[in-house]
Formats: sequence, C-alpha cells, structure tokens
Amino acid sequence: MSESMLKMYISFAGMILLFLAIGLILLSRYKLKGWLAGIVSIFAYISLTVGGLIIFYIVFSGPTR
Repeated sequence: MSESMLKMYISFAGMILLFLAIGLILLSRYKLKGWLAGIVSIFAYISLTVGGLIIFYIVFSGPTR
C-alpha cells in the first residue's frame, strides 16, 4: 500500500471520528440525562480531539510523491 493511500484511509478515520463526535454531542445534550449524558459527552469530546488531531496531522504533513 502506498503512502498516499494510507494517508487517505487515516483521514477517513479522522472524519468518521468527527462525525461520531457530532452525533454523540447532540445525543448527550438533547436526549440523555444524568450521568449517562456525562459519559457520552466525555467520549464525544475525546473523539472530537482525536479526530481533529488526525486531520491536523494529515493536512500539515504535506503532499506525497
């Protein structure tokens, strides 16, 4: 597998984490109550951070050959 394809798959994982974070934040704010909402929102913000770091790395690592 080439480096370009590997970066593409890694960026897909980052985008999936970002979309998952959006859904979980909305779920925890509007549908859940109590400690379950807190646990889901913590997981959502962790996903948001990891997804953002992945996309940041892919964008600023530059083009491939």
